[in-house]
Amino acid sequence: MAAFTSPSLDGVLLGMGNPLLDISANVGDDMLTKYDLKAGNAILAEDKHKPLYEELVKNYPVEYIAGGATQNSIRVCQWMLQQPNATAMAGCIGDDAFGKQLSAAATKDGVKGVYMVTPTVATGTCAVLVTGGERSLVANLAAANEYKHEHTLTAELQAAIEKAKVYYIAGFFLTVCPESIDYIGKHAAANNKTFCMNLSAPFLIDFFGAQMQAALLHCDIVFSNEDEAATYAKAQKWDGSDLGKVALQLAAQPKSSGSKPRTVVFTQGSECTLVAQNGVVTRYPVTPLPKEALVDTNGAGDAFVGGFLSQFVQGRSMGECVRAGHYAARIVIQRSGCSFPACPDFN
Repeated sequence: MAAFTSPSLDGVLLGMGNPLLDISANVGDDMLTKYDLKAGNAILAEDKHKPLYEELVKNYPVEYIAGGATQNSIRVCQWMLQQPNATAMAGCIGDDAFGKQLSAAATKDGVKGVYMVTPTVATGTCAVLVTGGERSLVANLAAANEYKHEHTLTAELQAAIEKAKVYYIAGFFLTVCPESIDYIGKHAAANNKTFCMNLSAPFLIDFFGAQMQAALLHCDIVFSNEDEAATYAKAQKWDGSDLGKVALQLAAQPKSSGSKPRTVVFTQGSECTLVAQNGVVTRYPVTPLPKEALVDTNGAGDAFVGGFLSQFVQGRSMGECVRAGHYAARIVIQRSGCSFPACPDFN
């Protein structure tokens, strides 16, 4: 894909979320059992999970990758666009080696980091336990959990907010700073910009439902996978047997900006992606990937969002946005962690 050099893409996408350093390793099912984990799940670390990080580093060949759900999507979008500083990322990191590694990785990827840096708490980490192509994520937010709304009001981040046309926030940030999510959402609504959020994990729907509903009020585009969609339907006491209908119901929920209808995008792994828009559900088939080519599903959903947004910020059709999402996810699941080659070959 040739570099897109339009100056209008400078800072076009701003992400806000939890910057984490992924510690990824291939493990056996015994590790999942030991720490009471499930393949394909994503949770916040409890006290019983604290020894997990040291055990991974000590007993397994690990790979360190700049991660966190929002940051993954921003990195993938930046990779697809191939234009430096088309994207920016906000969140909180520690004033430590891991924090410097994260910041340097963002810069290397072409992402402008507008991080809050705390001197008192270590940079957050996420244990990625890979078993047979599935992954279990255990996030220790640490510094990421220290983000304060005051940072959103700093001159540097205000400049990035003003410049951006599209905002993306993974639902995980609901546990950290819903005040800043509300601020960005209101800014987007008032200025006819696009605010996007991901439901991200079933536990957020179950335990942070009020914060999620407040954020969804501002959402122009909502992303979710099939498990999160089913959990959301259950929480709303909707019939979850037909996810197409669930997508339509979510799209029709109250919205703070009446200038554009809400779009809902449900991915379903290798099954078709559902898009509810203007009262119609469109199904986009996923090109099958041979099972032997699957390496790691970690970051597949994040990659889909990044690919999708890379076309959306350029004003491309919904079909092209979804096609790019499928492409990016397909690349990432054939590699370890949310990583990608130097340049995309998406046409």
